[in-house]
Amino acid sequence: MPSAGRKTVLRALLRDPMAALGLGLVTLFVAMALFAPWIAPADPIRLNVVEKFQPPSLAHLAGTDQLGRDLLSRIIYGARTALSIAITAVGLAGLAGLVLGMIAGFGPRWLDGLLVLLFDSLSSLPMIMFALAVITVMGPGTGTLILVVVLVSIPAYARLIRAQTLALAGADFIVAERAMGASGARILLRHMLPNVVGPLVILLSMDIPVVIMLEAGLSYLNLGVRPPTPSWGNILYDGYTSLRAAPYMVMIAGLPLVLSTLGFTFLGEGLRDALDPRLQGRGAR
Repeated sequence: MPSAGRKTVLRALLRDPMAALGLGLVTLFVAMALFAPWIAPADPIRLNVVEKFQPPSLAHLAGTDQLGRDLLSRIIYGARTALSIAITAVGLAGLAGLVLGMIAGFGPRWLDGLLVLLFDSLSSLPMIMFALAVITVMGPGTGTLILVVVLVSIPAYARLIRAQTLALAGADFIVAERAMGASGARILLRHMLPNVVGPLVILLSMDIPVVIMLEAGLSYLNLGVRPPTPSWGNILYDGYTSLRAAPYMVMIAGLPLVLSTLGFTFLGEGLRDALDPRLQGRGAR
């Protein structure tokens, strides 16, 4: 996206109070993930059983868990875990969906039919059951979780891009390019790609909190990120098992999940309005 276009989108986001709130929350969590080693007050995996179940105080702003680990540090490093998994998985799935969707929409009909059959087959699998099956075969871990998200998400992204590509294939400027002898690669990369990537970016931003919740849920079940790596899911599980001794742990562990979901959802809604072709001169041509 050109610099002027980015500035226009940013101005549109800042004019919308909900989108601005979403942008602020997303920026906060991204900063937490990037600068975790410098802003975390303690080592997130250092054990200090003597100080277990300490309530929030000046020494430990969010308290400590059942092993005496600083909860605020674990929440901050948990943001790095959650965002790295979500952004990596959604980014890989979005890239694969973009390529496959454009090939399906612009390629020969037999290839389109074959790819659509593949998309339908993957879409028919229940996400949670498929995730549990893959984790059972490959074992829990970050790599397995990313693989599950990529395989489950590709069909939705590819279908979106395929529909956008099919709609653009008959547009006047595409027909004119073909009449002037432009190659298929030039048409796809120069003219179609800028017009189909906007809706994909919106969908990706809205799917990031879904992946964050999936990672937290599987980690809560001990099927995702393995301890002692900090994860919002296993912090929430620790809080549940220690509910009577330290009820504050559940609230502190659940807060980043709620705020990150709201942040990415509000940002996605704002991007949808900012990148709406009807508001942007019907797309770049």
